[in-house]
Amino acid sequence: MYDELTRQDIAKMQEEIDYRVQQLRPKLIEDVQTARAFGDLSENFEYKCAKQDKNRNDARIRYLQRMIKTAKVIEEKSADDAAGLYDTVEILMENTGRSRSIQLVTTLRQDALKGWISKESPVGRAVMGHRAGERVYVDMENGKGYYIQILSITKGSDDGSIPIGSF
Repeated sequence: MYDELTRQDIAKMQEEIDYRVQQLRPKLIEDVQTARAFGDLSENFEYKCAKQDKNRNDARIRYLQRMIKTAKVIEEKSADDAAGLYDTVEILMENTGRSRSIQLVTTLRQDALKGWISKESPVGRAVMGHRAGERVYVDMENGKGYYIQILSITKGSDDGSIPIGSF
């Protein structure tokens, strides 16, 4: 399995890796050593917390490196009148009668609460490549789904303002 990421996604991940390796890791190692000097490790809460922070940082570095290694690089291009990556799409949920504005992003940057919807999510898959005025079916699998209508599309690009998510 691979994730479809843009060159900008990979660059942002590499930036985070560099920061975590060059700046954060030495500080966390120093914190572990300082806390270790406090004495008995079985009752040393500071040591446990410092070790946990260091391990969490190392896990994040491994995660980002694995993402870069297994990523499939994609382009952000789409037709001028069709929904594509980083475009803002106004949709009407037919089952509720409410409209919502979403921005299509890569999986690494998704945050549904902020309206950043992954192009690989059910709604993202349904909307990608379609035009304003079209009615599309959102397949939720197992024979379930619903219809949405695309009200408008505002073309966008990756300006770097959408952060990569954490795990």
